[in-house]
Amino acid sequence: MPRSQGQRRDRGARAQRFQPLRRRLKVPVWADLGIRIGLALTLVFIVIMIHWWDREGLVDNLDGEVSFLDVVYFTMISITTTGFGDIAPISDRARLVEAVIVTPIRFAVIFIFVGAAYHFIIRRSWEKWRMARIQEKLSDHVVVLGFGVSGSEAVAELIERGTDPRDIVVMDTREERLAEAEALGCNVMAADATRDESLMAVRITEAQTVLVSAGRDDASILIVLTVRHLAPKLPISVVVRAADNELLARQAGADNVINPVRFTGLLLAGSAQGTHIAEYMADLASVTGRVHLVERPVLPEEIGKPLDQLATGGRGLRIYRNGGACGFWEDEAGTLRAGDVIVEIRPSSDCDDNGRGNGTGNAAGRGERAGA
Repeated sequence: MPRSQGQRRDRGARAQRFQPLRRRLKVPVWADLGIRIGLALTLVFIVIMIHWWDREGLVDNLDGEVSFLDVVYFTMISITTTGFGDIAPISDRARLVEAVIVTPIRFAVIFIFVGAAYHFIIRRSWEKWRMARIQEKLSDHVVVLGFGVSGSEAVAELIERGTDPRDIVVMDTREERLAEAEALGCNVMAADATRDESLMAVRITEAQTVLVSAGRDDASILIVLTVRHLAPKLPISVVVRAADNELLARQAGADNVINPVRFTGLLLAGSAQGTHIAEYMADLASVTGRVHLVERPVLPEEIGKPLDQLATGGRGLRIYRNGGACGFWEDEAGTLRAGDVIVEIRPSSDCDDNGRGNGTGNAAGRGERAGA
């Protein structure tokens, strides 16, 4: 067997064993278990003290004396309903205490342990199985690698644009960031995004797109290399902060390289040329603005028409054709061709992911892709 093929099989086997998707726990496991045990021990201690206070109503059929150790022993067999009969209540008060006070506490302790067994064995096993099924069926989802400032803003914007949070998988190494993503309803994974098995566990080859924002340019570029190695045709967008690293990110395989420092400079320069340019650029970038930029493939009914006569009613700005770009003022924009990608500007209320004016958002876009 070739070495590369054996390595791929080894990675696949590790990915199958690695089931990292999870839901957030309100209380950590150790804390939850500690609370339950503490509550049970408190109730047992209360029963011990009640029996010690009323030890005169108890009789030891072996030696006739009821010591503190006998009280502890009698409490434990009473709570567990074992009842050997060697120690028994004989007075009316002792029997009343057993019936009115000890019996409810006995049920409470049993429920605590039964609830713990359900919570830690049955429920968690079911949750693990359910999350494994969700993981196996992941398809056409958005993978966000890094949930810092840029990643969290991107996820919030995706949700605002109509993406179902259940179709978003966030990967990060910090639990506090994952807690924020879970609060939004996203699936999360605590893992290193530079490792093949981590990316394979979120079915990277079945994803719709990947957004990379690791916080450091070297880490982001390494993640892009890893993703491109596993998914050669997957769209990748990455955030880099140093201009020198933009070319490296593209060489690593990124389709879109976003430099927040450069974009901030563009906004500042625009504001120097007019008071409304920066505001309009921010308006274009956000779904909450009045206008919205849409990138979409040319529609069949638009082929042969000029860029200024789009079927959607939007204003065509640019055409991407054969790896090149042409503006609305160029001669190539006079005739749309099959395979063209159009960038248009439209009112936000009419836009979805595919530029269709039905206002149904991302779900409709996925339906169109599925039916194509």
